[in-house]
Amino acid sequence: MPQDTASMAPAKATQATGLGTFGGVYTPSVLTILGVIMYLRFGWVVGNVGLFGSWMIVTLAVSITLLTALSICAIATDRVVRVGGAYFMISRSLGIETGGAVGIPLYFAQALSVALYTIGFAESVVNAFGRFDQTYVALIVTIAVAVLALTSAEIAIKAQYFIMGAIALSLLSLALGSPLEATQLEPWGTEGGESFWTVFAVFFPAVTGIMAGVNMSGDLKEPTRSIPIGTLAAVGTGYLIYMILPFFLATRADAATLVEDPLIMQQIALWGPAILLGIWGATLSSAIGSILGAPRILQALARDGVLPRWLGFLGKGSGANDEPRIGTAVTLGVVVLAVVIGDLNLIAPVLTMFFLTTYLVLNISAGVEGFLDSPSFRPMFAVHWSLSVLGALGCLSVMFLINPVATVVAGVIVAVIFLWIQRRELRSTWGDARRGIWMAILRTSLFQLGHDPDTKNWRPHMLVLSGSPMRRWGLIELADTLNHNRGLFTITSVLPPGSRSVIQQEEMEKSISNYLRERQVRALVRVLTAPDPFEGVERLVEIYGLGPLVPDTILLGDNETPKNRDRYCHLIRTLHQAKRNVVIYRENPETPSYRRRQIDVWWGGLHANGALMLILAELLRDGLDWRKAQIHLKLVVPDEPAADLAQANIDDLVQNLRIDAVTQVLVANGRSFDEILHQSSRHADRILLGMAEPTDDFQTYYSNLQERLQGLPSTMLVLAAPNFAFADVLQS
Repeated sequence: MPQDTASMAPAKATQATGLGTFGGVYTPSVLTILGVIMYLRFGWVVGNVGLFGSWMIVTLAVSITLLTALSICAIATDRVVRVGGAYFMISRSLGIETGGAVGIPLYFAQALSVALYTIGFAESVVNAFGRFDQTYVALIVTIAVAVLALTSAEIAIKAQYFIMGAIALSLLSLALGSPLEATQLEPWGTEGGESFWTVFAVFFPAVTGIMAGVNMSGDLKEPTRSIPIGTLAAVGTGYLIYMILPFFLATRADAATLVEDPLIMQQIALWGPAILLGIWGATLSSAIGSILGAPRILQALARDGVLPRWLGFLGKGSGANDEPRIGTAVTLGVVVLAVVIGDLNLIAPVLTMFFLTTYLVLNISAGVEGFLDSPSFRPMFAVHWSLSVLGALGCLSVMFLINPVATVVAGVIVAVIFLWIQRRELRSTWGDARRGIWMAILRTSLFQLGHDPDTKNWRPHMLVLSGSPMRRWGLIELADTLNHNRGLFTITSVLPPGSRSVIQQEEMEKSISNYLRERQVRALVRVLTAPDPFEGVERLVEIYGLGPLVPDTILLGDNETPKNRDRYCHLIRTLHQAKRNVVIYRENPETPSYRRRQIDVWWGGLHANGALMLILAELLRDGLDWRKAQIHLKLVVPDEPAADLAQANIDDLVQNLRIDAVTQVLVANGRSFDEILHQSSRHADRILLGMAEPTDDFQTYYSNLQERLQGLPSTMLVLAAPNFAFADVLQS
């Protein structure tokens, strides 16, 4: 499978002309927080839940936002945040797949948000003045905002200062206004109003503007300083304003009026048009923030290779500040198309979920980094991992409160993108927290395993003595089939002393691992040197493993060289004494098992080899290539009188063990076992045959076994480890 390479292209130096904390982070963040919901829905909130209820909602919502902001501060002060903001943070913590899965939807959410804001601006202009076409107004404003962003991010930020002035004027006008009517303060809202959580779901998006500054990370002079200070200051400012406004609203109009009139602020304010200026400023500032942020996410995605290669041009920057003008032009096209279509109400809830998903994953990133406590994670703004986890749970809860269907849709889209990126096998040039996560899980699992074997969950943990995988592929294929991607097996090769240095051995292990990965085999690899291969295997069996996780089954090829047979038989005897299962695979290339229809198990009893052979036969048949195979359980008896009793016993055994097998009792009638074996199994695709326990004369036994198997299909010789109840594995 072709592999893309994700490369972290260094951002151009922006120290000389970078944005500061106030202009680059605080201003866009606070203007996005003080948005349209404040002007058009806050009166409705206060009317439904009252003054105290509003304070509770604001405090709860800002608490979740604050926890997310703290997570952002922790990540931002641990490393320099380059172009891409939230995408950059997530991809460097949880990997490029997770970063891309969140970053791509986040880009489209930012881009389509521009259309939402400009359409909202156009709608308010048409309502105020009447004579204009809403679509044309939205297109003109969209193009103007994009031209502003294309010209310079600094100019766009300066334009937001004027917008901030308009919002400040509207809030001052509201504060200096007078009561609309005689009111009685209602702490908990009007009778029969909407429920607390319904109102909370409507209000919560008003406090989700903290990413506006983070998205400008690549344009900041000092991102590790500006992002924490600017973001927390914006959250604090928003909280202060949102706690003061309910008092003005609750004391200047009664609850019913607040619920019914979306523009109640305009009537209460000292100068009504100031509220319209504030609404227009809020929509324009949000549109500017989104048109600045979206192309920078796109630029980072392209530079890291997340986007297809033919979109690599989107990673280019322009000018001294590395501004994404190409990305801005592409984003303008997306926004114009959305404006022309006009009705974004259907996808607006999903866009909100993408923003909240980003908050959720940012909290998870900071929580994971803090929990692992890796030496490389040293944030100057330290946050306990439990606060990040609490923020993640808060985000997830809010997502389902706001719109469960949109939450599920957004989750499915993110999952599909994650799988798409994962299949492309992108390779990043940076480390992330995933290895630390697996190490923590591995450590916990090792201590949980214990040293006592568990027959209920036993499966072979194999050490495959394959040598070069290319030359002994049949062994690896057998191990992979028995493994089913559920257990572990290690492929090992013993080299002569001095043939490879330690570094060369590591390179060889990587080369073998890559070869296996290309052939869809997941296995561990170990290469070592030894004076001779037999001594190397004995040493490996003695020392290889981690705690209780040691190979219990040795899979090796047949030895047909008479001069090495004594050493080979000594090795088998040593492995048996070390309480390891031994499986010798005698592959017959002249009778290939391409049919994979029949597995012959020659039965000698349930205990010792018999139970292990049945387990291996079941594991073999569970493999995809052997699903249609039938297990034939064969037993030899000396005469007819013994056949009926043996048949009844073996049928009961198969039924009790819940094994789907064809039982066959063969009567010797004076024939030798070798003759029966060749006659009965010559058409099998795989044969399993037990071996006797090694004794001092094991070499003679094995030589006779070699002659017995001549001309038979591929055969697995099985020698079960002593003192392990394989029968209990079948009976559990």
